[in-house]
Amino acid sequence: MQHATRVNPSDETIMIGPLQIHFLLTSNDSNGSVSVFEFFVPAGQKLAAPAHKNDAYEEVLYGIEGVLTWTVNGTPIEVGPDQSLCIPRGAVHRFDNFGSKDVKQLVVISPAIMGPAYFRESAEVINAAVDGPPDRDKMTDIFQRHGMTVSMPPPDK
Repeated sequence: MQHATRVNPSDETIMIGPLQIHFLLTSNDSNGSVSVFEFFVPAGQKLAAPAHKNDAYEEVLYGIEGVLTWTVNGTPIEVGPDQSLCIPRGAVHRFDNFGSKDVKQLVVISPAIMGPAYFRESAEVINAAVDGPPDRDKMTDIFQRHGMTVSMPPPDK
């Protein structure tokens, strides 16, 4: 199916708790090559979902405002304005905003395996978890259906 070429053809904003994901392009807009979205993380906010790895795509981040700390394979990496980070497929990662400023980053997923459906489904589970962590089994299922694997916590000693 041929789509008309236009700016931000997949203009959609999804809220997951205080996080905001604003989609600009999806798989449908790019023949499956990329998904592109802006990601807004309020000051002091930590990732509600578990650490995970992308099984079949790269995740490229570009800092616009604020500093977000991405932990990739156990190493914290700060990404601020005008900085870019590629999280390779298979790398276990998560993020936290330890700063006092809100963060805005641009995210490019290639190929476009993950898109708005992942965030819509995750929002339902995370937003339902009012006083605790989200349902791990439900999140694991969502992650698997959208090309990710939840990282298992280290075993108790």
